[in-house]
Amino acid sequence: MFRGTRTLAASLLLGLMLAPAQAQTPAEPAASEARPAAGANAGAAAETLPMLNSLGHPGAWRSYKARFVTDQGRVVDTANGRISHSESQGYGMLLAVAAGDRDAFQRIWNWTRANLMVRDDALLAWRWEPDKRPAVADMNDATDGDILVAWALVEAGEGWADEGYRLAARRIAVDIARRTVLFRTEGPPLLLPAMSGFSAEDRPDGPVINLSYWVFPAFPRLAAVAPEFDWDRLGTTGRDLVLRARFGEAKLPTEWISMRDGQPQPAAGFPPHFSYNAVRLPLYLAMAGIGDRRYYEPLLALWSEADPAGLPIIDTASGSVAGRMAEPGYAIIPALAACAVAGAPLPAGLQDPAAGENYYPATLHLLALTAANMRYRPCLGR
Repeated sequence: MFRGTRTLAASLLLGLMLAPAQAQTPAEPAASEARPAAGANAGAAAETLPMLNSLGHPGAWRSYKARFVTDQGRVVDTANGRISHSESQGYGMLLAVAAGDRDAFQRIWNWTRANLMVRDDALLAWRWEPDKRPAVADMNDATDGDILVAWALVEAGEGWADEGYRLAARRIAVDIARRTVLFRTEGPPLLLPAMSGFSAEDRPDGPVINLSYWVFPAFPRLAAVAPEFDWDRLGTTGRDLVLRARFGEAKLPTEWISMRDGQPQPAAGFPPHFSYNAVRLPLYLAMAGIGDRRYYEPLLALWSEADPAGLPIIDTASGSVAGRMAEPGYAIIPALAACAVAGAPLPAGLQDPAAGENYYPATLHLLALTAANMRYRPCLGR
């Protein structure tokens, strides 16, 4: 999802002023028995595990649902004018599966179909604003939101033996592959952040990518419903880029990366920051069962000492701290990374989500708990 203080690249070229999906105030800026041992992977995704009933924290889901999911099934981004977007709907659907809550899943899916699936293809319009008419003013998609919704449908289809969910997942997955993945004859495939605004035709430094849109645990699931596309190769490309796209002294990825001529560089027109998007990278790696330290090394160094002010936003050009991700939910990401790589226990205080925080850190917190309960239960003391 388009998040932070920058605008969508398409708006720079096409005059579409897209507000960020995670704008923040200055004080708070924009179950399987067979589990792989932490750190045991050599970089490939581990065995795919079903997500149904994997959260293991009914109280956390009840609180999340009460605060962020309306009776109609709209998942509300509380830090950004109470909008909704394809990302929030996808995350809500995933968490409903993880909580085993089919009623909530169906409500969220119904709202998503009725309000975001308004394009001429099977992809989703990325943003819905409650105080505007039309509520969907921009028909562009956001590929991470598309992937999350399709992944959630695969999990629901398998978990609840519902072929309708699987068919819906297939339709979305096919259009993700056809419209947003550059399966190239020369060079590895690339995942564009949206259909419009990021290709070589749209930008002088294009194609431009965002590594946090590579939702690694989703690709094997999409392969199950759309096997004619090479999702494994797409995942391999993403993992390779995690190792290559390391900028500045801190060796961190920026949010937006130019792949012109095949060499990753910070994209023009965006702050060269490691920030709210990129913090999802270790979450997705851990959810996929990838425990190879190489993928996490710069992050483990960045987070080697906890700071009560929150996780730092790093300007990779200067090496300076450009802000903080201050809400407590973000703190579970470094803990999950240390768990995935070295089996470090999750601090007891992070096993219960904090009350009162906004949609995005609360969502990351529950997803991290799901990952820990699925793959790294010794880190939870279980």
